[in-house]
Amino acid sequence: MILVDAANVVGSRPDRWWRDRPGAGRQLVERVRAATVGGRVPGPVIVVLEGAARAGVEEGVVDGVEVVHAPGSGDDMLVALLERESDSVFVVTADRGLRRRAESYGADVIGPTWLLDVLQP
Repeated sequence: MILVDAANVVGSRPDRWWRDRPGAGRQLVERVRAATVGGRVPGPVIVVLEGAARAGVEEGVVDGVEVVHAPGSGDDMLVALLERESDSVFVVTADRGLRRRAESYGADVIGPTWLLDVLQP
């Protein structure tokens, strides 16, 4: 399973995402779905959206990618998802605090560059 810290992935590239947070979240989710369907990203994948980005994509599962809206902190939601998993989990983030928390649950952490490179068409 791959858990994606959407805010951290989107925020890792200065492409003016802050002007349209819902659009940035939607674009990331669309790209992850296409990569999952195309076999470039193994499923299952859960993308966690927080704040204004939640307005860009409805919660639910489409094309093997589940979108979850964090009611508060995206990091806390990601950790809550880790707590319920017993299988191998990869967390995509560059957030040092989240990295430490995820690793304490036995998750492997991958930086946003890996995902963004895989999402290239």
